[in-house]
Amino acid sequence: MIRPGAAYGTPASGPPELDVQGDDAALAAAVADRPGALVRFEPNGRSDLARAVGLARPPADNGATEVTIDGLRTDESFAVNAVVLGTPPDQARVWARTFPVAVTVDGRDTFDGCAWCVLVASGQYLRGLDVVPRGHPGDGQAEVQVYALAAGERGGLRRRLPQGTHVPHPRIRQTKGHRVEITVGGRARRLEIDGHRHPPRRHLRVEVIPGAARLLV
Repeated sequence: MIRPGAAYGTPASGPPELDVQGDDAALAAAVADRPGALVRFEPNGRSDLARAVGLARPPADNGATEVTIDGLRTDESFAVNAVVLGTPPDQARVWARTFPVAVTVDGRDTFDGCAWCVLVASGQYLRGLDVVPRGHPGDGQAEVQVYALAAGERGGLRRRLPQGTHVPHPRIRQTKGHRVEITVGGRARRLEIDGHRHPPRRHLRVEVIPGAARLLV
């Protein structure tokens, strides 16, 4: 976990313990049971985490810097960037249905009403868009956003996502914390973890795992 004003990254402590290629889901799968592993990550174009830490290509083993990243553990999976329940903000159209949802963060009730998306992120980007401008993949906390914008506001939302100027907004509830619990009223809703679809859910717990891995950059 980093502290405000502290430098992010230290000289590499040794050679990589894991070599991983692919997207954020591939990285998450590799480190889920290897907490704190030092990883040489070769990202593909789908890795939003690589964009957040400035990793464009696999680093050399010698002279590299290592940065600590957090993980997001759900009831049945592991992520290193973002968990989205409902319609992702970059895909919201007029037809995106709202649903009753209650969200608690660290035991505090933070939202209870109708929304069409709940996003829990340790990173900053979603499909290359600056969806979570305050997101930091190594600060030990998750950013939580609940989207309840009306149908007519969603086009403007999508246009502002690339620059991260969609927030603050009165109908995007933002908070941060370590443990998130989401309960949906009615039928189960779409679930996306690190860019991949998972079976719909009505109830979801997400817990931040600080220092889930160390990346060479």
